[in-house]
Amino acid sequence: MAGDLLLLLAALLLAMPAFGQAEDSLPGYSQYGAEQCLWCHAGAADAHLMDLFQGPHAVRGDPRSPFGAEQLQCEACHGPGGDHAGPIVAGRERPAMPAFGPNALWSNDRQNEMCTACHLEQGHRFWDGSEHQRAELSCADCHESHARRDPMNLATSQNAVCMDCHITQRSQSQRAYAHPVRHGEMACSDCHAAHGSINDAMLTDLNINQNCYTCHADKRGPHLWEHAPVAEDCTHCHQPHGSNHPGMLTRRAPLLCQSCHGRESHVGIGITGDGLPDNNPSNLLLLDSCMNCHTQVHGSNHPSGRALAR
Repeated sequence: MAGDLLLLLAALLLAMPAFGQAEDSLPGYSQYGAEQCLWCHAGAADAHLMDLFQGPHAVRGDPRSPFGAEQLQCEACHGPGGDHAGPIVAGRERPAMPAFGPNALWSNDRQNEMCTACHLEQGHRFWDGSEHQRAELSCADCHESHARRDPMNLATSQNAVCMDCHITQRSQSQRAYAHPVRHGEMACSDCHAAHGSINDAMLTDLNINQNCYTCHADKRGPHLWEHAPVAEDCTHCHQPHGSNHPGMLTRRAPLLCQSCHGRESHVGIGITGDGLPDNNPSNLLLLDSCMNCHTQVHGSNHPSGRALAR
């Protein structure tokens, strides 16, 4: 049934005013453009291609669209397909399309040039030399141009696409304490610029702290009394993609605090001087541990806040 509906849709499209090029079409391109493509690509196996006509790439009234006036429809992106669409000799395989699809003839870089020719203004100026470009990714590895809505424009589907490759971050996002990435309330692109950035880890802001302050502005400062690791790098204490410790901490207090602070002032860890478990640990270890007293761990503006206790 679905196949019959697709064939009917293809017939309706073919009955519309000609999509394709005139008989004096450009050398190398098919004579009838999209109509000629749909003669073959209208069956159930290509059902997903029909979503193109409900998305932004097939808006005939938009001159920027591949289907706009005097554009080349499918071949505007896939390259000249005259050989692919034309008759073939018996016993020989049909020639592949130049760009996109199985056995495409063009390299990833050349395929990407087809996309960036229109989408250059959408933050691709740092693509050359970026980690994704060096990994030989193409735009089509992440984006779906035939979809009604590109999955990279939705937080839930975007995160799934990113985590197909970034499996460590996928695992971290499933931990007990994590940003709401797995719930679709936050997207990878809220922090990372997938098309390239001059910043570490392809961050959208200058550094990790500036990225964090976009949401956590109350931690920004400046403070009268600063906590040095906080001012330097949030990830000294926090795991940005998820942790099994409260607050997405890298370790639980007091162990996290004791990785920098010694025990000279008062007992801070539940072990003896010999490294054995302490049967009578200090009350300071209960509940929030060090933060029972040192509540302003991100910095204090109190005149007497040198110890970050107020």
